[in-house]
Amino acid sequence: MQNLANFSKWALAGLLSLSLVACGGGEEKSNDTAAAADAPKQETFEWKMVTTWPKNFPALGTGAENLANNITAMSGGRIKVKVYAAGELVPALEAFDAVSRGTAEIGHAASYYWKGKVPAAQFFTTTPFGLTAQEMNAWLHVGGGLELWEEVYAPFNIIPMAAGNTGTQMGGWFNKEINSVADLSGLKMRMPGLGGEVLAEAGVTVVNMPGSEMFTALQTGTIDATEFVGPYNDLAFGIYKAAKYYYYPGWQEPGSAVETFINKDAFEALPEDLQLIVRAAARQTNSEILDEYTAKNYQALETLINDHGVILKRYPDDVLAEFREASEVVLDKVAANDPMSQKVYESQKQFKENVMKWSDISERAIINARAGD
Repeated sequence: MQNLANFSKWALAGLLSLSLVACGGGEEKSNDTAAAADAPKQETFEWKMVTTWPKNFPALGTGAENLANNITAMSGGRIKVKVYAAGELVPALEAFDAVSRGTAEIGHAASYYWKGKVPAAQFFTTTPFGLTAQEMNAWLHVGGGLELWEEVYAPFNIIPMAAGNTGTQMGGWFNKEINSVADLSGLKMRMPGLGGEVLAEAGVTVVNMPGSEMFTALQTGTIDATEFVGPYNDLAFGIYKAAKYYYYPGWQEPGSAVETFINKDAFEALPEDLQLIVRAAARQTNSEILDEYTAKNYQALETLINDHGVILKRYPDDVLAEFREASEVVLDKVAANDPMSQKVYESQKQFKENVMKWSDISERAIINARAGD
């Protein structure tokens, strides 16, 4: 009985202690709740992203989705971004206008799609025999390229940012071998942008058509050759079923930058911390897309060669020399026709001349050395 009485005393003391702790905890919790209630509510933003890519298109379409997810996650849900693939909200080539007028807050594309509206825009994707991906990133983020890009897009109420790069692309698919410059005569090839203008200068008949039509055109003989991106995307597109000769290097797109472009009013409506988050997410996506191409292209190339019998060929030296000479003519002509294009081209050209001095004794030298050349 005495032990029972002692136990009862201890139990009663324990209960009293728990009660005091509970009361203290409740008071602290109550204070926290009150403080949270008094804190200002953070504003949230709903953004629509329009793209020029098919839904789930490898690296580019999925890269746009990743950019949207990164912005949403990094902002803690304060910016929610919904992605619309090409044609879901607006046609692919109307994405720039949609963001400009505020129909959508953000877009994801390649800037050379807008060359008919903004001639200087194409220099921010790539130029024939131009900057590699690494060099393009350096020009944009350190060499003054981004400031020029912002100047080019300012009249359209748009803020641009780099958000991806394909790296060096392939030279194209052909249904016959190209052994010399003479084989270019009468050739019908689909190639968009400045590369197509260079082909025309070199005597090729350039056929303009959407990427969705090129497979059938190649298969039926409407065209003899086409260029798309590189092994990773070309394998997914099934181009190997219509042509067997696969040429390199991709002189026409040595390091093609991908952009995100944001309605200026929508961007400036964000508090400063969210603006920084959007920029950080773009830089992250810029790296992610290039990393994916670098990792996946060689795997896809092996599949094309080993499983589908694709014949890998290097352009002959005289053909590359012809393209290089034609490129200088075309770029000078494009720049001369538009003052802003001239300004951008001169900046990029000067940067290339300078950075090549380092690239030759760093990137090129180690690549040659490890190959035993």
